[in-house]
Amino acid sequence: MNQKILKLENLIRFHTVFRQLHGLCQRRMLAQWSPVFSSAYPVGTAQLCIRPWQIDPFVGAALSQYRLLVTKKEERAQKSPLSSPKFKKEVEVWIGMTVEELARAMEKDIDCVYEALMNTAIDIDSLEAHSHLDEVWIKEVVKKAGMKLKWSKLKQDKVRENKDAVRRPQADPALLTPRSPVVTVMGHVDHGKTTLLDKLRKTQVAAMEAGGITQHIGAFLVSLPSGEKITFLDTPGHAAFSAMRARGAQVTDIVILVVAADDGVMKQTVESIKHAKDAQVPIVLAINKCDKTEADPEKVKKELLAHDVVCEDYGGDVQAVHISALTGDNLMALAEATIALAEMLELKADLNGPVEGTVIESFTDKGRGPVTTAIIQRGTLRRGSILVAGKSWAKVRLMFDENGKTIHEACPSMPVGIVGWRDLPSAGDEILEVESEPRAREVVDWRKYEQEQEKNKENLKIIEEKRKEHQEAHRKAREKYGTLHWKERLFLKYQEKKEQKPLKTKEKEEKDSNVLPIIIKGDVDGSVEAIVNIMDTYDASHECELELVHFGVGDVSENDVNLAETFHGVIYGFNVNAGNVIQKSATKKGVKIKLHKIIYRLIEDLQEELSSRLPCIVEEHPIGEACILATFSVTEGKKKVPVAGCRVQKGQLEKQKKFKLIRNGHVVWKGSLTSLKHHKDDISVIKTGMDCGLSLDEEKVEFKVGDEIVCYEEKEVPAKTSWNPGF
Repeated sequence: MNQKILKLENLIRFHTVFRQLHGLCQRRMLAQWSPVFSSAYPVGTAQLCIRPWQIDPFVGAALSQYRLLVTKKEERAQKSPLSSPKFKKEVEVWIGMTVEELARAMEKDIDCVYEALMNTAIDIDSLEAHSHLDEVWIKEVVKKAGMKLKWSKLKQDKVRENKDAVRRPQADPALLTPRSPVVTVMGHVDHGKTTLLDKLRKTQVAAMEAGGITQHIGAFLVSLPSGEKITFLDTPGHAAFSAMRARGAQVTDIVILVVAADDGVMKQTVESIKHAKDAQVPIVLAINKCDKTEADPEKVKKELLAHDVVCEDYGGDVQAVHISALTGDNLMALAEATIALAEMLELKADLNGPVEGTVIESFTDKGRGPVTTAIIQRGTLRRGSILVAGKSWAKVRLMFDENGKTIHEACPSMPVGIVGWRDLPSAGDEILEVESEPRAREVVDWRKYEQEQEKNKENLKIIEEKRKEHQEAHRKAREKYGTLHWKERLFLKYQEKKEQKPLKTKEKEEKDSNVLPIIIKGDVDGSVEAIVNIMDTYDASHECELELVHFGVGDVSENDVNLAETFHGVIYGFNVNAGNVIQKSATKKGVKIKLHKIIYRLIEDLQEELSSRLPCIVEEHPIGEACILATFSVTEGKKKVPVAGCRVQKGQLEKQKKFKLIRNGHVVWKGSLTSLKHHKDDISVIKTGMDCGLSLDEEKVEFKVGDEIVCYEEKEVPAKTSWNPGF
């Protein structure tokens, strides 16, 4: 810039000098002709002494203005990055983003988000890094940070490649080999399912079962005298184990439906038929207890017609075998009928390739860790195989049969116990073999990621619903207060806050007593599932809230006791133990541990615990009844007091008890007596058949001939929960 100004100044000075020289030459010429033109053109000597470099005033002013403008322009150009309006950073946000995600999008520390939300309606103390923010608070934070908001329709996550393991395609039928059938024994509780299996495999499982009922799903391989092998699944018949029966039907080839000839078709019988039809599995009917005198097999067949189970005797395709599991009568005929049906189904499997199977049951063993009982459906399972089931994986360290004997390989249709799981899979999970441990971890990670995505979607739906509710409440509040003067608005808000009184200590205790937090521990995953499913039927939250704090498989641990202490809850154990150390720790901390071996005893105990949390019911117990025969009034001081003349019809009237006046079946008055007289004597008790006069503590009540007076006492009776689990 300086060089430009210098060049301009030099040009202007050159031009000025030229003009001055030109003027000087003219003056010299005039000086030579001065005698001639002296009178006409007087020239002062001072004008000839002009400085050679003097600039014309007009040109000088223009030059200075130009210099000033150029200087300002250059300064403005230099200052433009600093003096220009601040550039607002654009932040891309989306509905339901967390505090941590918002801080990351703004490239700020998470404390900046908390700071921006201070002095707002949101509770800062309850806000965590993973807490989701409403649209209002996201806008507030970005605005306070001085940034520009840009809404994104959806959070643009990096699309992850599907790394899940799937079943392999069906093998060539020519490569398949015959396999033994998998048969599930189903039916109503106590109809003899386990006794039937005991006779077939010559064991005494039924005698060892708690309460005489099956409470687990069992898998057994039975060898028949003919050399045929059948894998039997014994399912519980109790109402609580519906999920186990459904799971048994899904992995089976044939269902043996056991119905007692003396009981007929029952509730769980109908449910078992439904499970078999849903799984499209053929049924063999075993009519048990035919040795009893009251047995009526034909009645059973007729009852089953109503449920679309038509026996061969009635033109259907369902084989019916009359048996007695207790005496062993006709069991071989049942086995032969099952084998014949299996041959018709032409059951085959692929012995080669990666293993596929289903988890029947899972539990935690103290010495072995997580253990599963599984049915192999394809391939041959060997020690060292890498398996994936649900969100758990295993390297098979040990395999054993139903008798606990170690085996080295398991073929299709075989029930097998598997040891080596990193975590406990859930009953019903599909088992797939993968090539390596890294691949197994990859599959498990992908499944956990998928579960997390599904959970996020559900959370976003809930957040959106809550946001709409909040907006609607805000709109209603604006409509309510919008037209009011600010003083009236403040007064109304003050009145509302005043009405919202904090709970007193006694009220808090009553509120806490109406909540029962529980912790469930079971021996196997299926048992815990059954108990949790029963909890889902709880419908008496208006009486007492039932909170399931934690559930799991295994014995009661110190962590369970600490959790129960924190939530003031109760620990329920099913077929598990609690060591002496745990029991002492629980007693010291005031935690109840209730252990049961029969599921309906556990539910009954839970019902009693719920009932104990309810306030007592006040019941009225009548002591005596009297009929009003006449009415009159007596003067006491300046007042006239109405008096009823009565005769005791039943029991006795006691002055100290409570009374009620009944007219035409309706209670007109309740209270106590001011006087009770027999003739002129004040007495405290009037017995049956005696006449008396009585007056009430409320003078405005009018007596009428024919009214009844009932003397009663109030007793507090423990309340019972209205929850009915269905069995």
